[in-house]
Amino acid sequence: MATRPWSADPYAHALRRRRGPLFLRRADGWLLPLDVERWCAGADAADLSALHRCEGSVLDLGCGPGRLVAALTSAGRSALGVDVSEAAVDRARRLGGPVVHRSVFDELPDEGGWGTALLMDGNIGIGGDPAALLGRVTQLVRPGGLLIVETAPQEVDERVEVQVDDGRGATGALFPWARVGPRALERHSRPAGWRATTRWTVGERRFTALRSRRAGVPR
Repeated sequence: MATRPWSADPYAHALRRRRGPLFLRRADGWLLPLDVERWCAGADAADLSALHRCEGSVLDLGCGPGRLVAALTSAGRSALGVDVSEAAVDRARRLGGPVVHRSVFDELPDEGGWGTALLMDGNIGIGGDPAALLGRVTQLVRPGGLLIVETAPQEVDERVEVQVDDGRGATGALFPWARVGPRALERHSRPAGWRATTRWTVGERRFTALRSRRAGVPR
């Protein structure tokens, strides 16, 4: 099984405290703030704008501490969270959401049968290769299934190595990550078998819904 960099101490410690500061640090020192407080709170209006568009069963990839899976489950929806961080999975399970401690690239339950996949909170960056990730998600959803992606708020398309940094000297291991804006997402999505159908913005957060073009009979 692959190395689990998100289980490194700064991230786990922030989740236990339910607050930051926490950042992704690039090799050049640039810092991307991570919104730990929002992740550890309940689903907000921007989250709900995505959840209300979900169809069928929902797979939340990189679910973190589980706010979206908890919101879906409490609404009577079939949902499953997936995350590589043991600390995040433990917290998500305490919220009552079903979660598995795996990578999106590991074998997952009901592959090819999910109605909707979620890549929220910038999780299109998982693995540092958006095209590979989008191709993998094509395998997870049913033919004609839905993918909802929260992109970077600005137009950007970069692949970098980063590490989790608490701003006070504690850092995790380096791992590959990507940042993708709406237009770049559409460029990467077409060869992977996706068609963008809707874009929307809530506050400073930007979302795109995509439909799988994979042939077959939906379950």
